[in-house]
Amino acid sequence: MALFAIGDLHLSLGTSKPMDIFDGWDGYVDKIKAGFRRVKPEDTVMLCGDLTWGMTLEDAEEDFRFISELPGKKILLKGNHDYWFSTAAKAYAFFEKHGFGDMKFLNNNCCFYEGTALCGTRGWLYDESLDGEHNRKILSREAIRFELSLAEAEKAGAKSKLCFFHYPPRYKGYVCEEIVALMEKYGVTRCWYGHIHGEYGHRNAVTGIVNGIEYNMISADFVNFTPQEILL
Repeated sequence: MALFAIGDLHLSLGTSKPMDIFDGWDGYVDKIKAGFRRVKPEDTVMLCGDLTWGMTLEDAEEDFRFISELPGKKILLKGNHDYWFSTAAKAYAFFEKHGFGDMKFLNNNCCFYEGTALCGTRGWLYDESLDGEHNRKILSREAIRFELSLAEAEKAGAKSKLCFFHYPPRYKGYVCEEIVALMEKYGVTRCWYGHIHGEYGHRNAVTGIVNGIEYNMISADFVNFTPQEILL
């Protein structure tokens, strides 16, 4: 068994918002299929948000069918464009109804891979277009969700923790202090994130070790639409 991660599939099989119009995204659905050839059915794949452009679960049905048919057991993390998500319970009921198996959510909880806790939350990248109070509320909510995930891992006696986000905890001089502080508090040393696209975004993404934490960007267009293996 192996553990992989990738973010931002941005599927649009049942809606009319394809990503092919953007540089580097031509034929991206076929590229995703090709990238997943390295994944075996018994492997686990973390999908770090922005899975589909579907506004509702019904809109996203074809996208989730596509995801479910890709090899591996999937753990889903919601992103800022996952408008279809309201509650995990509703999504699980939808998946069961349509036979989309081997998919679970990382949402106010943690998951496990061979004794290692997989923790995380959507996160938040400061938005200057929003007022300060709104930003603080979102950050506070995401920090609470993240700590719930970390605390569950602690309670379960996890031997180690890996963390996954949609938004980057660090980006071009910006630091999400609340999220980083929790990683430091709980002894997290490695994390993965998506959200960032395009040449400018890729160039300004934070990767590598900063203050004892290793940051890895896994936006689909950054990793050539290929899930990245995580070595424990």
